[in-house]
Amino acid sequence: MLLVSLLAFAALLTLFVFRTADDNRLTSWQWVFAGADAARPVALALGAIAVAFALRKLPLPPRGAGIWLFGLSFAAGAAFWNEPEVIVDASRYFAQAKYLALHGIGAFAEAWGAELPAWTDLPLVPFFYGLIFRFAGEERLYIQIFTTLLFSGTVVLTYRIGKELWDDTVGFYGAALLLGMPYLLTQVPLMLVDVPAMFLIALAEFTAIKAFKLGGAHWIAAAVAAITLAALSKYSAWLALTVLIPIIMVYAREAPKRTLQRAIVIVGLAAALFGFMVLAKHDLLIEQFRLLWDYQRPGLGRWQESFVSTFLFQIHPFIAAAAAYSLYAAIRRKDLKYAIIGWLLALALLGQIGRIRYLIALFPMLALMAAYGLREIRNSEARAFALFCAVLSSLAVAFFAYLPFLQAASAANLQKAGAHLDALDAQLIEVITLEQTSVGIHPAMSVALLDLFARKPLAYRPELTNLSPPEGINASPLRFTWEYSLRRHYPAATAHPERETAVALILSDPSQPLPPRVAQRLENHCLAGEFMASEGVFGYQTLVRIYRPASGGEQRCLHGGTG
Repeated sequence: MLLVSLLAFAALLTLFVFRTADDNRLTSWQWVFAGADAARPVALALGAIAVAFALRKLPLPPRGAGIWLFGLSFAAGAAFWNEPEVIVDASRYFAQAKYLALHGIGAFAEAWGAELPAWTDLPLVPFFYGLIFRFAGEERLYIQIFTTLLFSGTVVLTYRIGKELWDDTVGFYGAALLLGMPYLLTQVPLMLVDVPAMFLIALAEFTAIKAFKLGGAHWIAAAVAAITLAALSKYSAWLALTVLIPIIMVYAREAPKRTLQRAIVIVGLAAALFGFMVLAKHDLLIEQFRLLWDYQRPGLGRWQESFVSTFLFQIHPFIAAAAAYSLYAAIRRKDLKYAIIGWLLALALLGQIGRIRYLIALFPMLALMAAYGLREIRNSEARAFALFCAVLSSLAVAFFAYLPFLQAASAANLQKAGAHLDALDAQLIEVITLEQTSVGIHPAMSVALLDLFARKPLAYRPELTNLSPPEGINASPLRFTWEYSLRRHYPAATAHPERETAVALILSDPSQPLPPRVAQRLENHCLAGEFMASEGVFGYQTLVRIYRPASGGEQRCLHGGTG
C-alpha cells in the first residue's frame, strides 16, 4: 500500500512540475494549473489517496457491476454539462442537426452534401442530433443527456468485452479505468462525433465477439448493424473497425470453418448495407476521399499532440504503465486474445497518430490493456487501491482543474449571452460578427454556437463586415469555417429592423474597432449586456456585447450584464 501511495503522489506531483511538456491543445496542464503552486496538486493527490485507502477493501467487482458502472460514469459525465462548447467543430454538427429539425428526415437525406455541406463528415451522428432536436426540442441539454448515455454505455460495453474475453475482474477494472482519463470527461458533453463514434465502435467490437463466439442469427444481425452504424459515424472509425481482423483470428483458431463462414456473412452484409449509401452519394464520397487524402492526411503531420501528453498527462500514468506491462504479461501467457485489445493502440503507435481526438475510439481497449496488467497484482486490496488512486486522482484533476479552466474560457461568453438574450424583451436577435484577429476562423461559426444556447430566433448580418480568408487557409484545420456557409440557416436581417430587435455583436478583442457599417448599425443603441471573459490561451475568442434600441428620450445608456 505504501508503495502505491508514494507512486500515486509522485505521479501527480511530477506531472505538475513538468507540466510544460504537455502540449495538448485543449486542456494542457500548463494552462489548467497556470498560476497554481505545488499545494494544489498536493492537496488533490492526498485527498484522492486518502479516499482510495478508505475504499480499498470494497469487493471488486461488486454485485450488479454493470449498474454501478453505468450510474457512476453517468454522474461523472453529467458533472461536465455546464462546460461551454469549446471546440468550433460543434458549429458544423449543430447546423446539420438544425437542418433536419427544421426540414425533416427526407430533406436532410436529400440535402446532405448538396445544399447541406458535408465537409469530411459522415451523416449518422448529426442525424441522431437532428432527431433529438426535431422530436424533443432544440435544447443543448437533450444532446448532453444523449452523449452522456453513450459514454456510460461505452463504460458498460468495456466491462462486457473484458468479461467475454477473460473475466469479471478484467472487465470491471477496464471499465472503471475509463474514469481515469480526465480528457475523455471533457468530451462527453460536447456536440461532437467522437464520443458517439467511440460507443458505436465498442458496440461493434462487443457484438462481433459475441457473434463469433456464440453464433446465432440475433448476434450476427446485431454485429452487422453495429458495424454498419460505426462505419457511418466517422471516417476514422473505418480504421478502428480493422479490429475485426484479430477478432476473426482468435476465434478461427477454435473453429476455422465456422468462423470463416460467420466472417463472410457479417462483413459481407455490413459492406452491402454501407454500399447502399455509397451508391446514393457516390459523387460526394469521392470528393470527401479526395479531401481526406489531399488535405487531412498531410494535415495529420501538423495537427499533432505528443504521446507524452496523451498517455501521461491526459490519461493517468498508472493506466499507461499497467498497459505497457500487460504486453509482457500477455506474451508470457501466450494469450492471443490480447491482440483484440492491443490492435488499435498498435495501429496508432505505428501510424504516429498523435492527435488525441483521433485516439478516443481506442480508449476502451487501452483501459482493458491496463486492467489486464493490473490483474497481475495478486493482492486484491493493493489492486483495488491502485485502481481507486488512478480514478479518484483523475476525477479530482478533471473536476477541480479542467472544468474550472474550461468554464472560464471565452466560449462561455456565448453560453451566458444566450441566456441573457432570452431574458431580453426582443422578438428577434440580429447577430453581427467581427473578424477573428488572432486565428484564421471565420467568425460566422460563432453564430451557430450562440444559437445553441439561445432560444430566440437569430438573424445574421454578414454583409456588414468584409472578410477574406487568411493566407495558408487551404492547409489549415480551420479551413472548413471558410467553406461552410450558414446563410441558409439564418434569415438575413432587414435594413430597417423592427423595434423589438436586439443586436448581439461577437468580437475577438475588447478594443477591436467597429467597421463603419457596424458602427452605423449600432447608432441609437444602448449596451444591454457584456460578456468578455477570456482564458488568455486560445486564439479563437468569442466576446459578446448585446445592444438594445434606445428608448424614446433616453439621454444615455448604462452598462448592463456581466463579464
